Amino acid sequence: MSVRFKLTLSYAGFLIVAGALLLAAVWLFLLRYVPNRAMLINPDDKPTNGVFPVRSVLLSVFAPRAVAVMAFLLVFGLVGGWILAGRMLAPLNRITHATRTAANGSLSHRIRLPGRRDEFRELADAFDAMLARLEEHVAEQRRFASNASHELRTPLAVSKALLDVARADPAHDAGEVIDRLHAVNSRAIVLTEALLLLSRADQRSFTREHVDLSLLAEEAAEALVPLAEKRGVTLETSGDITPTMGSHALLLQLTTNLVHNAIVHNLPEQGAVWVHTSVRAKTVALTVENTGENLTPELVSTLTEPFRRGTERIHTDHAGVGLGLAIVKSITQAHDGTLTLTPRSAGGLRITVELPAASPTLGP
Repeated sequence: MSVRFKLTLSYAGFLIVAGALLLAAVWLFLLRYVPNRAMLINPDDKPTNGVFPVRSVLLSVFAPRAVAVMAFLLVFGLVGGWILAGRMLAPLNRITHATRTAANGSLSHRIRLPGRRDEFRELADAFDAMLARLEEHVAEQRRFASNASHELRTPLAVSKALLDVARADPAHDAGEVIDRLHAVNSRAIVLTEALLLLSRADQRSFTREHVDLSLLAEEAAEALVPLAEKRGVTLETSGDITPTMGSHALLLQLTTNLVHNAIVHNLPEQGAVWVHTSVRAKTVALTVENTGENLTPELVSTLTEPFRRGTERIHTDHAGVGLGLAIVKSITQAHDGTLTLTPRSAGGLRITVELPAASPTLGP
């Protein structure tokens, strides 16, 4: 049976039960007190002029009418219940239609249920919000697949061109071709490893352990000091002990990506990077700031998308593959944290990662 038919039977059954209770109340409080024998009536008593009915007469008259009323209540309950159930379930039918439309691949459809806020309205709004997030996620995945295909195709095309040149000109310097092939192949390997790391973060396939973000910040900064010195960037770290739960390897990758990104996308000379850790009410925060070009909020909001860069593509050994902040975003989400990007008024970028705080581990 459909839900509408079940609701119709429920409405009709409720009316029948209510009618039966009403008839039982009439019998209990009225008919049972009517005598079943004829009574003598004083002819001088004006208000009681006429024949006084007995119980059997009242029952013979009342019973057929009661049956008729119960039949009417049954029909009225079925018809009225069917109409009421249809009106009550109309929003659910719209939600079902939207679900089937989404299942066929159309994620742009929205229910937009009108009327006051009730359970169906909340369900429809939640479903619309889910469709919006799914549509955004699918669009992001499509852009990612397209960009990844393009990025992976580039080193393959360059390798093919170098091999074609070497084949066409056997007298060409083989050492130069080998060096260029090695550089192209190394970049392709870095890109592939970044894609695998991004997939691992999205799947949350890691073991959680106690991690101190301040130690990771110091480790990442120490490893990137040579790059900072090469580019003339001052690198400073400070802050408190910031314990959290997560993957040490992934969080170290997150910190390294942030510091590396801050060093590479900086002023040509006399740039600066500040790495700071802090403890908040229920979270710990890692903040990385850097000097650099003035960035608009619109551009900053797109920097976490894969293969997006805040400046033009830089062809150097340390330019990255355009997945640094995308990996940071995925790792942050995998650790139930939040990532905030804010342009600095003086130029550059401020990136803050907030993660759930954990009690520090006790030493032996």
